[in-house]
Amino acid sequence: MKKALFTAALLYILCPAGLSQSTDTPEGLKQYVPILPSVRKEFFVIDPKLGYALKEVGGGVYVMSDNGWQSAFLVTDDGVIVFDAPETFGPKIPSAVAGVTSQPIKYLVYSHIHRDHIGGAAALRSIKGLKIVACQGVSDFLNAQKDPNRPVPDETFVSEKTIKLGGKTVELTRHFYHSNEGDLFIYVPEAKFMMAVDCVTPGYIPFSGFDITTNFDQYLKVFDELLAYDFTTFCGGHLTSIGDKSDVQMTKEFTLDVYHTVKRIHNSANQQAIVAGAAKAVGTDNEFLLFKVVLDKITQEAVAELKPRWINRLAGVDVWLESQVRTALIYVRWDDKVMESAAESARHRHAAVVRSIGAGSVGGIED
Repeated sequence: MKKALFTAALLYILCPAGLSQSTDTPEGLKQYVPILPSVRKEFFVIDPKLGYALKEVGGGVYVMSDNGWQSAFLVTDDGVIVFDAPETFGPKIPSAVAGVTSQPIKYLVYSHIHRDHIGGAAALRSIKGLKIVACQGVSDFLNAQKDPNRPVPDETFVSEKTIKLGGKTVELTRHFYHSNEGDLFIYVPEAKFMMAVDCVTPGYIPFSGFDITTNFDQYLKVFDELLAYDFTTFCGGHLTSIGDKSDVQMTKEFTLDVYHTVKRIHNSANQQAIVAGAAKAVGTDNEFLLFKVVLDKITQEAVAELKPRWINRLAGVDVWLESQVRTALIYVRWDDKVMESAAESARHRHAAVVRSIGAGSVGGIED
């Protein structure tokens, strides 16, 4: 009887997806929390005839969105600079620009390599005199890809570039918080406008695995790097609204909470005992399976603690939180320093308790 009960518990650990929210049935989909009202009220109002919304944010900058993807453009006295051309509405960018200015599009800036953000660039390639700008790593990747939907850049740079046009300035700086080839901060100082794609999505937690980052170490640093700039409008490249510094700060708080919670649970777990318990049911020869038991248990404990703290603060918590925890766990297990100091641990512990009280729950907090 005891062995049967233990086996059932082990199956729960090994098959968490089967016992949690499901996307396979209408009933399972209804288990997910609806979009928070505070987020819904900020949705772009899409013109059904156009398939996008256009929002003027000041200083000559316009943000364009279909409530899935975002791009932006800067109107100057001597031409227009476009930032990204998403697959979904890239071909509509020339007409959107023409609707607000007679100035020609002179530059297209690629934020990074991903198709969803620049896969509509081919529609702009035929514009006379257009220059496509990207960092060298992005250019090298696209040269190798030979993708007709992502034309190879005309102008490249290694780490920094400034574009001056019609009395306006665009500052481009390369980072590595998301993709191996480089990610740009796109900053328009006159407009106090910052665009950094795939790191902060105002109103939401990041997309799966902290925006499918390939470098979580750099991702942890991106928020302070952004906050060092003087901006009032933030464009993250995705979903339903623009934001400001408070959105960057909120995503930083969420990310650090996930990281420190995972680190504490991982470093305090009795992993030998977890493996020994699982081995009673399945033996010791399948080491991959036994290691999976350890990682799954840490993941489940972290999700159980973090979810009550964030479910009512950001949208998408029950959709992507487990993936964020697993990304942090990979970093903690293989890349991070082994232990944090007692003072660091106590400080992060106190912060977690404060956040839980603020969220109306202290569930999952253990002494």
